[in-house]
Amino acid sequence: MDDSELYRSLCEILGARGVRDSAALAGQDPGYHPQNLAGSFLVLPESTDQVAAVVRLCRQAGRALVPQGGLTGLVGGGAAQAGDVLLSLRRLNRIHRLDAASQTLDLDAGVTLEQAQALAADAGLDPGIDLAARGSASIGGLVATNAGGIRAFRFGTMRQRVLGLEAVLADGSVYSDLRGLLKNTTGYDLKQLFVGAEGTLGIVTRAVLRLEPLQRPGATALLGLPDVDAAIAIAARLRREHAERLFACEILWHDYLQCTAAPMGDSAPSLAPCPLYLLVELAEDRHLDAGEALTALLEDCFEDGLVEDALLAANETQRLAIWRLREDSDAAIHAGVDSLSFDVSLPVPALAGYVERIRRRLDDLVKGMQVFLFGHFLDGNLHVMLAADVPLLPLHQAVEEILYGELGECAGVISAEHGIGLEKKEALGRYADPLKLALMAQIKELLDPSGLFNPGKVIP
Repeated sequence: MDDSELYRSLCEILGARGVRDSAALAGQDPGYHPQNLAGSFLVLPESTDQVAAVVRLCRQAGRALVPQGGLTGLVGGGAAQAGDVLLSLRRLNRIHRLDAASQTLDLDAGVTLEQAQALAADAGLDPGIDLAARGSASIGGLVATNAGGIRAFRFGTMRQRVLGLEAVLADGSVYSDLRGLLKNTTGYDLKQLFVGAEGTLGIVTRAVLRLEPLQRPGATALLGLPDVDAAIAIAARLRREHAERLFACEILWHDYLQCTAAPMGDSAPSLAPCPLYLLVELAEDRHLDAGEALTALLEDCFEDGLVEDALLAANETQRLAIWRLREDSDAAIHAGVDSLSFDVSLPVPALAGYVERIRRRLDDLVKGMQVFLFGHFLDGNLHVMLAADVPLLPLHQAVEEILYGELGECAGVISAEHGIGLEKKEALGRYADPLKLALMAQIKELLDPSGLFNPGKVIP
């Protein structure tokens, strides 16, 4: 089926407003990967039935389908090539039901995280997941990448948040398990196959999320620390004394904080220079003043030499400024003429040694390379961003060998929450368990034997 015939057939399913050709896509922002809009067509279905009809058509036409959400992914999970059909789920954005009694939210895949958060908040509830790209990241994308974010240490990743799911399979049939039950032991939990699969096994069109009672920020502080051991000790105290109120515990190394503070100028929160920092947040509590509780804990930490400096937000403006230091990672991307971004996971006790080793080896690779480190501390999720005044893309594999090779000593993995996509596929083949890779390939062959969905991604 040639492009003109395919276009006519797509328009029959979706209407002319639901189909865009390559010419219409040429001037649009591709998001975080230059190939995100490289397909021949982009389709915008408004229902699961329309998604299923598009799948059947593309299967008949022999055209690959690349599902896309908010285009915030960093590993090329939504990248395409000429001939591919891009399937955007942003018009599939209905809220089906919020059940306050069972604390569940049934919604379409195109709903953004921010929209889900706002709706749940009206009922005094929360999806239990949060991340910086909340305004653009879609529920379908979060499910597809098993996203984690800021509060995963409390409420888990999307794998723990998804109670029900609907997905269109490669033959156009619809797998539907939208009961939303917390307890269900009726055979294999098939919905989990699609969580973290990055659209390679099916197209997630709808999900039922588990909600948590809404907690609002009560006290926020930025702590300057001497080392990772101090961070571990403080985190242990926070968990012991405030486990149900601990809202965030983010770690930022000095170079990263300097980088994100620079664009803020005089409005940037000011602390004495320290090797690293913890961003700590406690939720409101009607039984305890969060500010007083955090102040008391900090006083003890100062006395024990765990904290070198601290800033407790006095108002919402200061709180947001502190969070901007953590979330404005684009500043690191633009710190040099070229940059690379990585996302790894490792046991918290191994962080200090890992950071020391990779810093030394990266400096040996490129003198003067800027290494920006931050992450979700209690998860062991470390983001590594590199910038230099020389091209880094030719050195990508050498950098991978350093960052990923050093994970072997501490039982870490090459991706924590950004997925594998296109960019990490070869590395997965080098560092993952061969049996795991073989089983993944078998599952892909079973559910998508023709390679219709998101070809070239995840599976080495």
